[in-house]
Amino acid sequence: MKIAFMGAGSTVFAKNVLGDVMCSEALRDSEISLYDIDKERLEQSELMVNTLNKNINDSRAKIKSYIGVENRKEALRGADFVVDAIQVGFYDPCTIIDFEVPKKYGLRQTIADTTGIGGIFRALRTIPVLADFAADMEEVCPDAWFLNYTNPMAMLSGFMQRYTGVNTVGLCHSVQMCARGLLNDLEIEYSEPIKECIAGITHMGWLVELYDADGTDLYPAVRAEAKKVLESGDTTHHDLVRYEYIRRFGYYCTESSEHNAEYNSFFIKSKYPELIKRYNIPLDEYPRRCINQIESWKKAKEKYLNGEIRHSRTREYASYIMEAMVTDVPYKIGGNVLNKGHIIPNLPEEACVEVACLVNKYGVQPCMQKPLPVQLAAMNMTEINVHLLTIEAAVTRKKEHIYQAAMLDPHCSSELSIDDIISMCDELIDTHGDWLPKYH
Repeated sequence: MKIAFMGAGSTVFAKNVLGDVMCSEALRDSEISLYDIDKERLEQSELMVNTLNKNINDSRAKIKSYIGVENRKEALRGADFVVDAIQVGFYDPCTIIDFEVPKKYGLRQTIADTTGIGGIFRALRTIPVLADFAADMEEVCPDAWFLNYTNPMAMLSGFMQRYTGVNTVGLCHSVQMCARGLLNDLEIEYSEPIKECIAGITHMGWLVELYDADGTDLYPAVRAEAKKVLESGDTTHHDLVRYEYIRRFGYYCTESSEHNAEYNSFFIKSKYPELIKRYNIPLDEYPRRCINQIESWKKAKEKYLNGEIRHSRTREYASYIMEAMVTDVPYKIGGNVLNKGHIIPNLPEEACVEVACLVNKYGVQPCMQKPLPVQLAAMNMTEINVHLLTIEAAVTRKKEHIYQAAMLDPHCSSELSIDDIISMCDELIDTHGDWLPKYH
């Protein structure tokens, strides 16, 4: 079996996914292909993976590195699984551009990697690269599964699912930790195993049902405790935006408050600057994280590159998906899949949705869901509109669809005029330069 890791210079994430592979009896003899365009980071990851292979896997995996676009097809050739963890445009210049240009127009962001103006442009520079990956895969590993970890998840996975022949599932870290994180933060007692149902879209999957092992509906306690936190006046709590979701919309969602603060028109408002403090919203959070990660990597690098590195299996989905397909022992994931056949009945078929999926030798099989409560479907649709128009822009190369995606984004439209939105998009296109294809 062969696993190709695209963006292998992401050393810490490569350790988690490939270390997990080496912890699986069914996967540990795999051929592992490491691919990147950054020679130094790729060499560091290769050293790390080889050391890990020796320390925890008796050197059973066969590891080879491939640097640069000219070697990409060989990296993919014959792969059974392709893990995608790329970042097109890096922190400098493209993440900086995503934040600084909108800021000139008075538009502030927190993360800007999923939706909104930052998510739109991250998708526009990444989709052409994934299209190239897909063309190579269709030629040299047509039956492989593409496990996408790159954001913006719904836009990228949705493009692959609609416009390529590649088997694709999008994977987000937030589904696994949503329910228990909520219960633990609110100090609500519960018995395991809990019963949960999560459905919606990436970063806004809704926890629509939550019961403990005794059949107790935990939502009444969740709603009561979340309301207490909101009414306490505590402005230091990390999850006030999502607790406001519970109070106003009735349900909790999968991704953090700093993400969800920019997914709507409610919290980041120049007319109401006091909301930033009230809901503890960390503006410019993602650039801050990038700078910290760059610095922490410099300090932590030796830990990953020395001969003592070891690994215990994590909860990342990738290795469990591979294992389930290889062994035919079923496994359940929260996956990002096309809503074909109306898996979520009140969302459009062309949307990429996040739902429970069964994985076995037949691949990833989404589970049909009940219609979402109408207010939750409405919240999802504000994001889906942006996703679909951004994909349309990437496929047609028409600027008008970039403008439309931005105009329909609730944060952009609540803060800026139509003329300012178009000017901002034009400046973002110009500033990105060769990181984007030509639009007309």
